[in-house]
Formats: sequence, structure tokens, C-alpha cells
Amino acid sequence: MAPRERKTVMTRFLNGIETAGNRLPDPFMLFVMLAVAVIILSAIISLFDVTFVQPGEEGEVAIRSLISGEGLEFILTSMQDNFVGFAPLGNVLAIMLGIGLADKVGLLETAIRSTVTKAPKTMVTYAVIFVGICGNLASDAAFVIIPPLAAMVFHNLGRHPLAGLAAGFAGVGGGFTANFMISGADALLSGISTEAIRSVNPDIVVTPVDNWYFMISCVVVLTVVGALVTEKIVEPRLGKYEGSARKEMGEITSLEYKALKFAAFASLAYIALLLVVIFLPNSPLMNEDGGLAGSPFLAGVVPIILFLFITAGVTYGVKVKKITSSSDVGSYMGSAMKDMSGFIVLIFAASQFIAYFEWSNLGSWIAVTGADTLQSIGLTGIAVILGFILLTAILNLFIFSGAAQWALEAPIFIPMFYYLGYNPAFIQVAYRIADSSTNVITPMNPYLIVVLGFVRDYDKKAGMGTLIAMMLPYSIFFLLTFVAMFLLFYFLGIPYGPGIEPHL
Repeated sequence: MAPRERKTVMTRFLNGIETAGNRLPDPFMLFVMLAVAVIILSAIISLFDVTFVQPGEEGEVAIRSLISGEGLEFILTSMQDNFVGFAPLGNVLAIMLGIGLADKVGLLETAIRSTVTKAPKTMVTYAVIFVGICGNLASDAAFVIIPPLAAMVFHNLGRHPLAGLAAGFAGVGGGFTANFMISGADALLSGISTEAIRSVNPDIVVTPVDNWYFMISCVVVLTVVGALVTEKIVEPRLGKYEGSARKEMGEITSLEYKALKFAAFASLAYIALLLVVIFLPNSPLMNEDGGLAGSPFLAGVVPIILFLFITAGVTYGVKVKKITSSSDVGSYMGSAMKDMSGFIVLIFAASQFIAYFEWSNLGSWIAVTGADTLQSIGLTGIAVILGFILLTAILNLFIFSGAAQWALEAPIFIPMFYYLGYNPAFIQVAYRIADSSTNVITPMNPYLIVVLGFVRDYDKKAGMGTLIAMMLPYSIFFLLTFVAMFLLFYFLGIPYGPGIEPHL
């Protein structure tokens, strides 16, 4: 009989996560089931005449049953408004029109390939991590562009290709939430946060730039940390590559280089014009005091970014002759929207769940009760936020979709921490760093299988354990780095975004 393969504790742990996660339904069906659960739960709890006092409001608030005449009326008459009025929907679709156009004409891929291949040899690792982190502008497409490209770059330099692949995957997945630019993820998460806080304070709006200062800083720090993990831990462990596989990189044509330069010049011209308008005396884009906080500039950041990517995308597309008529622009945008169909379906179900949760007052009840409990045991400081980060990191092992997980957590934790005096945008930062860190080791990441296929191009015997073992150091060090940056901003009083402090 063949001897049984001994499984390590980590292998058994990850296998258990994979098994449990595979039993979860598709995110769309998960929200449908949660919406049904809220309907039933609201009816049961309302039978016990549960009431609570919501801070800042007079009188007691009761749990409302969705299985009632009033509840049925709400379900039927609000369904369209819940969906169409859901803040993330419009923001994400608008910003992805521009980013999708830039992606479809090839601008983003050319920019990524140019940055990595033109980097000095001593800076290649840093360039790979940096491009991977900023590559989330291309959304999930970055998972299939950057890791194999990084592997080829390392291989052509005589380094282990899997070290390059791991670095690229770490940048894309582990640093997914950070960027120099405002991306679709910023619009999506801020929209969900705004929806969540509406139940307790409709005057608060979380904008796509509310975490920007923090995320810009994290790009720089994670680039250094990721490169050090690659060169000091991952690459030495892999040793010298003895395989025979060889993959050549396709050359970027002179036309693509020229188009990339024109797109960069067009973008800079757009940004220069924007800065001129911003710094005009009594600028219409600034607030009454001449500042950014609560200004029309921040309120309109989504269309501003949309036009930036349209400007760059159209310029590049015209130069490489992928855009030969005005109809091509609409066609590429339409193609980008087809890729968003799964997101739109998910948002329909998620918006109903959140609306039912708020209307029934279950969300407010859980938030108030949870806040009171934390106050009663004296757990209201930064320790409770760190506990939230750890909880989110663990949950991300079971639910890969950042949008789906935040749509589950935000209606509970945003109001709860609001009653403890925390800014919703601050709690959103805590969520983002936990969600991003474990992306590269969760078996629920569908791109883990894709990346494993790239790994097997260089190591035919590689399995899921091989890949996770390579990525685990990145996950650990990225999470520690994110938390260290989070605490640094907290204790030094550095704003996480324009006018965003931890406390309200």
C-alpha cells in the first residue's frame, strides 16, 4: 500500500476553509437568502415587542415586521428604488465606463508592461509590486495580466520565475485596496458605507476619496515591504530555477509606445486644466472657505475621474487605430459594461437585503445593542477596531468578494461604531486593509486557480499548497504593515482622506 501523505496543520486548516467556503452559496443567492432571513427574523422579534432608544432620537423605536401589511407594501413598492437608488450602483458604473474604455483599447495593459519591462534590474522587484498594487485600476483583469508577465520578466533576468509571479500576485491581490488613483473599488465601498450610515444619520456621505491619503501612503510602504519579502524570504526559499520552460515577452510596438506617451500628455493636460480651475479665486470646485472638505470637487470626483480615463483612453485608442470613429467609443464602453453584469445582479440582491435590514430597524437595534455592550465592558478604544480588522481578515477566507463582504458587514458595524463616535470612513479603512491582506491565500479567490495554472507552466508538480505556501508570507507581512500604517495615522492624527479623522 502506498504511504499516506501527512498533512500539516496549515494544510488541514486551509483545506477546512476551502470545504466550508465551497458550501456557501453564490453571493447573489447568499443575499437572497439573507433577505428572506431578515423578513422572517423581523416577524419573530416583533412578536416580543422589542424596543430600543436610538441615540439622538426621542422615544422608543420598535422592530417592524416585514410579514405584515405595512411590510408587504414596503417590499413591493420599494424594490426598484432600493436597486436604482443604491449609491454604489451609479458610482461604479460611471467610473467603470472610463476605466473600461481605457482597458478595452489596451491602454492599461501597455502601461503595465511598459513600467515593468523598462525598470532597472535592481528595481524590477519593486516595479512588479508597485505595478501590481496600482494594477487594480484594471480590476480583476490585473490578476491575469501581471503575475504571468512578472514571471517572464524574472525568468529573462535569470531569476526564479515563480518569485516574480508571487510578487505580481501579491501586489495585485494583497495590495488590491491601495492605489495612487481613485478606482472603482473606492466608489463601490464608499457607496455601500453611505447606504449603511443612512439608517442613523442621512447627512453623512462617504466619498470615494475619503481613504485616499492613507491608500497613497500604503502603495509606497507596501511596495518596499513586498519587494523585501520577495528577495529575502520567497526567492531564497525557491532557490535556483532548474526548469526548462521559457516564455518570451511580446515586444511593445513603437506605435503603442507613442500612443502611451500621447495618452500621458493628454492626461497631464486634463489634470493641469483641473488644477487651474481649483486654484482660481472663489473656485466653484472648492467649499465656501476655499478648502476641499465638503467641496463640489469631492462631491463630483466620480465624473472627474471618468473624464480623465475617457481622455486618456480615447487618445490612446485613436493613436493605435482601435478608435477610428465616434461609434467605437460607445462600443468599447458597452463591452466594458457587459463585464459588469455580474456586479449589477449582485447589487440588486444586496440592495434589497440592506433596505429590509434598515426598514425593519433590525440594523439599528443590533448597532445600539452592540455599542452599549462594548461600552459596558469598557471596550471602545482602538482595541475594538483591531478586533474588527482581525474578524474581517478571517471572514475574507470564506467570502472573497470585497463588495459582498462589505455589504454584509457595513449595515452592522458602520452604525455600531458610529454610536461609539467613529467616522464611517475610518471604519471603512479598517475593513479594506483586512479584506485586501488575505486575498492571496483564501481558497475562495477564483483567481487562485488561474494563478496556479501559471505556476504549473514552470513547475508541473505544483499544487494549491505550493501556491499558498509562497503567498502566505506576503499575506502576513502585508496585514502587519497595513495595521502599522493604520495605527501610525491614528496616533499621529494624520487624516485618512480629505478632512477624515477617526472620530466624528
